Amino acid sequence: MNEYIENTLKESKQKVLINNIYTYIKDSLPNGFNLDYVLNFIKKIVPEHLIYGLETIFIGQFDELDERSLNSIYKDGTIYITNYQSDEDNMVEDLVHEIAHLVEERLAEYIYSDQTIIKEFLGKRNRLYEIMKAEEYGVSKEYFDELDYNEDFDEYLYQHIGYDKLTYMTMGLFSSPYGATSLREYFADGFDFYFLKDPGYLSKISPKLYEKIENLVFKEYEE
Repeated sequence: MNEYIENTLKESKQKVLINNIYTYIKDSLPNGFNLDYVLNFIKKIVPEHLIYGLETIFIGQFDELDERSLNSIYKDGTIYITNYQSDEDNMVEDLVHEIAHLVEERLAEYIYSDQTIIKEFLGKRNRLYEIMKAEEYGVSKEYFDELDYNEDFDEYLYQHIGYDKLTYMTMGLFSSPYGATSLREYFADGFDFYFLKDPGYLSKISPKLYEKIENLVFKEYEE
């Protein structure tokens, strides 16, 4: 991926997000798409110190996104995001989600070392398992004890159970069903919700996660 990008940079358009973070447009965005709005909005809502470590954003078509059916991915200081965007808000949400993964990677020791978020996540996973068992879904308990992403579990949730039913079962537990798929996505999903939706609601359903994000925002931590 990186070699291909390096060979196409000279033909790309670029914009500056914050300081020396460049956004390269490899493949054209939809007509009328307002990228300036997207970048300025993120600059406004996400504190600059939380974007530290982000070097580049590439917009376009990338094999890794296609192969994994993803809209965006964070990798090695870079966010790769598809140019197929329904609207500006959709891109904002994708970028904030990947910034969350950047923050989590850089500050993982602070975020997880006291175990509070891990315990909160596993408690919610256990509650979800009990709900599914009551609904007579025959899913293995082992999945619910894992912290890492499991593709088989994700596929079971979204294809066997379905998004509508999963949304109902996770209501009041997770800020969105995707937050149930792994510890990392639990953090990233909460990060999205804090900045883009309703931090007050997040504080009610996930108080430990909310507190940790608040500390990150107001720099109540040591790197």
